[in-house]
Amino acid sequence: MTVAARDSVREDLIQALELGTVQTISVASSSAATGSAMASGSRVVRVVSTTDCHIIFAASPTATTSSTYLPANQVEYFKVPVPGTSKLAAIRANADGTLFVTEMA
Repeated sequence: MTVAARDSVREDLIQALELGTVQTISVASSSAATGSAMASGSRVVRVVSTTDCHIIFAASPTATTSSTYLPANQVEYFKVPVPGTSKLAAIRANADGTLFVTEMA
């Protein structure tokens, strides 16, 4: 269950999400995907890669160099297209690395 976080001084709402399952993808010259779909309760994922890469969401995704570009070491948040079904795939732009995918609830 999500609980609203509040500022301790003015009691203003703070936008925050709970950390969930973390999956990693070995980013290389061939597309690779998360081992399992995002949980049905995960509406958002936090992603960060150690290398420049291209990413795509789908039930059976295959990333290409035409897929969405994600620069190295830049944290991004994405809406999960179909929770419970969607996976994330990645392919390198230049060098091998690791993509970290954190489900948020």
